[in-house]
Amino acid sequence: MRCVVFRCICDVCALSRALTKAIHQTHACQRRPRRYLGMIVTVLVSGCAVGPNFERPPAPNVHGYTSGPAPVRTVSASVAGGAAQRFVRDRDIAGDWWHLFHSRPLKTLIEDALKNNHDLRAAQAALRVAQANTAAQRGAFLPSVDGNFSATRVKIPSDVTGEVTDPSIYNVFTGQVSVSYTPDVFGANRRAVESLEAQAEAQRFQLEATYLTLTSNIVVAAVQEASLRGQIEATQSIIKIATDLLDLLRRQRALGQVAEADVLAQEAALAQIEQTLPTLEKQLAQQRHLLAALAGRLPSQEPAQRFVLAALYLPRELPLSLPSKLIAQRPDVRAAEANLRSASAQIGVAIANRLPNITLTANTGSTAFQLSQLFSPGTGFWGVAGAVTQPIFHGGTLLFRERAARAAYDQAAEQYQSTVITAFQNVADTLSALQTDAVALQKAVNTERAAARSLAITRQRMQLGDVNYLALLNAQQTYQQALINLVQAKANRYADTAALFQALGGGWWNRSDVAPEQPLSIGDVLQ
Repeated sequence: MRCVVFRCICDVCALSRALTKAIHQTHACQRRPRRYLGMIVTVLVSGCAVGPNFERPPAPNVHGYTSGPAPVRTVSASVAGGAAQRFVRDRDIAGDWWHLFHSRPLKTLIEDALKNNHDLRAAQAALRVAQANTAAQRGAFLPSVDGNFSATRVKIPSDVTGEVTDPSIYNVFTGQVSVSYTPDVFGANRRAVESLEAQAEAQRFQLEATYLTLTSNIVVAAVQEASLRGQIEATQSIIKIATDLLDLLRRQRALGQVAEADVLAQEAALAQIEQTLPTLEKQLAQQRHLLAALAGRLPSQEPAQRFVLAALYLPRELPLSLPSKLIAQRPDVRAAEANLRSASAQIGVAIANRLPNITLTANTGSTAFQLSQLFSPGTGFWGVAGAVTQPIFHGGTLLFRERAARAAYDQAAEQYQSTVITAFQNVADTLSALQTDAVALQKAVNTERAAARSLAITRQRMQLGDVNYLALLNAQQTYQQALINLVQAKANRYADTAALFQALGGGWWNRSDVAPEQPLSIGDVLQ
């Protein structure tokens, strides 16, 4: 640190010598002040930037996401949506990964949402704000030039002798150009720009995170809608079965084969099944409202797309990024890294604020008593000044601001590590879910088929009077639960697949819908 400050002080001395020489030459050539004024205000120094230089944190030194070996494939189930999924290590992720579900309605809805979602638009506006603030801070590298014109009408009072100045009332017109420049000797502005650049980068990755969250939420919401439709369809099938059984029991009651209590029990069972239907329909309506909101619409403007599990394709091959690449793929990790870099640069700003500050100013213009003579020979004036300010005593303010900046860096560093751990946890959780939910679907298929056979056999035996109604009721309830569980198990596999793409970063680096940044024009720089 002392060596850095020493080099910066040497740069200050060099600047002082250059400024003194320029002023001396200007005094020697008073007939051509404007020529040397430009030389003075454009004196630049190759200063330094105090404070730590940011280094990107290394990736965690691990070879997997879980304590066990990396998964190879999931188990399969002999049902639609039950195919085995194979994990392909280090496979790249498409920016439009949801196309892998082969659903045109899903693709259309996501495209609509990307155009109209207000959270995404707000994130885009926040990025523009951060980029504009960065560009504004870069302006401090250049001199500030201001033009001024003033017109004054003055009345001179009589002096103490009683004489009146002639003329006692006159006009003064002044036009001038002022130039001020603060050389960035200790890098305060460079660190400030670095901090704002990092904030803009963090905001960019916040935008990518918003984009990824939006697309993932739409996929999961579509899968949930498809699941609810499947559960409603399954419930209606069960209601049909329960209604047929009730008709059978009523006929048997008329023949005296069963008791009235059995008929009443079946009526209660049917009513209990029918009671679950409104709850599912409410959830479906709320899911439709959610999809409308994600697409940037009001609930009354719900999308025309409808989703069913049978129309969704389950991807057979899934990417599994290397752990060393995950921190470069996750937008939240990249945003945390950018925040860490911003905090690092703020340490340099705090240190530079404790060191000398140099300001160069110059002005040139003309003043006259008549507007027509404003630029006549002999009316011109100019001035050059330089100042150095060294903070001496500020009540400890500058010192504790530096300490606060260092503490903020420590905070950002811990938040970064926490974000990395969360990212690895997300991937590990999703991999476990993909494997266990595949097994759960396999078991759910077996359970549903066994329950369906059991219900069919029990129903036949009931017609023959071989079993009592209690056995039929148990078989009916078992099949009802097995059918609902099967639908939910199917939906879980699609949702787990979407969660894996989200946990791995969603392929934002392969997006083709990002417009390139427009460079600043000359007019922008001059403002």
